[in-house]
Amino acid sequence: MILVILGGVFLALCLFAALHDINSLTIPNWLNLTLAGLFVPAAAFSGLPMEIIFGHVLVGLATFVIAFGLFAFRVFGGGDAKMIPAVMLWVGPTASLEFIFSMALVGGLCAIVIVLVRNTVPAVVLPGPIRAPFEENAGIPYGIAIAAGAFMASPASPILSQTLSSAGLIG
Repeated sequence: MILVILGGVFLALCLFAALHDINSLTIPNWLNLTLAGLFVPAAAFSGLPMEIIFGHVLVGLATFVIAFGLFAFRVFGGGDAKMIPAVMLWVGPTASLEFIFSMALVGGLCAIVIVLVRNTVPAVVLPGPIRAPFEENAGIPYGIAIAAGAFMASPASPILSQTLSSAGLIG
């Protein structure tokens, strides 16, 4: 039951990060630290062997190094570069490719939609909570893509699949 709660909180925080990113084009540090920190008790309550948990940690660390490099070259914002490794801790090596593919696909779709809307609709007519990405020279709220990737890769993740299965969301 504790694992279901932790996994549910993780997924809810991913959704919150996406919504926060749409509104402000930022993902707060406290949120990324919480996502990563929740992995520790989730791993302890998962009952998975240490080598699988170690694989999750290795993938998270490797992703942190790569994301930091992408941040240094201004490919990602700082919040995105911290959220991706935090999510990779949870999805682990078995779901990492599904996460990356889903994240890239949704990120590309978001970019296309935002560019199309920027070129056709003045930002001032859009509702305030979603206006930030549509302002001139604004970035892309990649938290949407990261959260979508987390949700799409969840069934393939050892820890998150236990959460979804216990909640009756997957077989």
